[in-house]
Amino acid sequence: MKAAKITGAAVAVAALVALAGCSTSGSNAPTSGTLSGTVTFWHAYSADSPEVQTLEKTIIPAFEKLHPKVTVKDVAIPYDDLHQKLITAVAGDQLPDLVRSDIIWVPELANLGVLQPLDTTLSDFKTLADQTYPGSLATNKWKGHYYGLPLDTNTRVLMYNQAVLDKAGISTPPATMDELLADGPKLKAVGAYAYADSGASGWNVLPFIWSGGGDITNANVTKASGYMNSAKTEKVVQTLVDMYKSGYLPSLILGDTGGLSTSDGLANGTYATILDGPWMYPIFASQYPDFKLQDSAVPSGAKGSVSVVGGEDVVMTKSSKNKPAAEAFMKYLLSSDAQLAMAKVGQMPVLKGLGSKLTAINSYYSQFATQLETAKPRPATPAWTQIDTILQDDIRAAIKGDKTVKQAMDDAATQSDALLAKYSK
Repeated sequence: MKAAKITGAAVAVAALVALAGCSTSGSNAPTSGTLSGTVTFWHAYSADSPEVQTLEKTIIPAFEKLHPKVTVKDVAIPYDDLHQKLITAVAGDQLPDLVRSDIIWVPELANLGVLQPLDTTLSDFKTLADQTYPGSLATNKWKGHYYGLPLDTNTRVLMYNQAVLDKAGISTPPATMDELLADGPKLKAVGAYAYADSGASGWNVLPFIWSGGGDITNANVTKASGYMNSAKTEKVVQTLVDMYKSGYLPSLILGDTGGLSTSDGLANGTYATILDGPWMYPIFASQYPDFKLQDSAVPSGAKGSVSVVGGEDVVMTKSSKNKPAAEAFMKYLLSSDAQLAMAKVGQMPVLKGLGSKLTAINSYYSQFATQLETAKPRPATPAWTQIDTILQDDIRAAIKGDKTVKQAMDDAATQSDALLAKYSK
């Protein structure tokens, strides 16, 4: 295998990921044999994971068969180390051709001037972009240009324990925020919390804020005041505060490590509902084989049902020594063959049109694919990590009663404005 490793040797699990024939039907990648050279691809897949086995045993060989003169050298770097290695490599001009980047890193790397703006340099960019979920694509936008393409994605949906709902006399999961709140006293009466989450960061609260018609910043991600502290955003935060005070929401949201995790609590009936991603299905199947996990859309509000986008993007560096071959491999990673191969090991595809091909792999992908049609990214800015911490701290202060909701959101907006101003010019 033409691959370099920073982590240990991979365990052979190719049987989990084999695809019949490794054909290129539905591929966007060119089939010309004129390309040559080496493409270096950094990623954070664990070296002994099924994802790496899929990449090395299925995807790269299929691509190299199309382009016999091209060698793809994949480098596995632990997630916690990859960001620092990228920043260090920027200073030393030692970046690879392509990177599987966390979506929240793309604006930072673009702002450093090291990424290729794909919308102006990549052939067929619009064709490729139009095939992906809009929320996933938007994670690559920074100051009017797209510096990457979505590679894998995920979102959060409502997961529920129907048995505990039945015990409380509730026949269906809450379809709206009002229903979620109304279910609270019924569930409390049978010893269950209506909803549970493990934090108050954007990943946790944005589905409710967006669904309720609120927001965090303006569309250009230059201002938080008037959005983070708007009446609609504050109304959603107040709902969370009210749920906590009424005993419908456990202290887990405050970072209480002594409470049950969301998965444990859902499975044993302590929590009636949670929000979580597609990775939870195999986790529940392994840890709670007798529990029937069910899902539905994020409870809707004034703006419908809107969730938050997660996942990774693929970006090309300006310092790439082999841009034509790197472009071809990037396109192949977005082919239906490559996307479906990764879907077999739990990576949610970014292509909108896979339909029954996707659900034939895992039926539980269906609700996530539907939710991704309206899901949105967290604000794309190099300041997001700091803003996210501010947001969580102030929402938790409101939940605990240390601040009013208005005080908390005004403070968060003011601090966020100062951070956004650094990148607005």
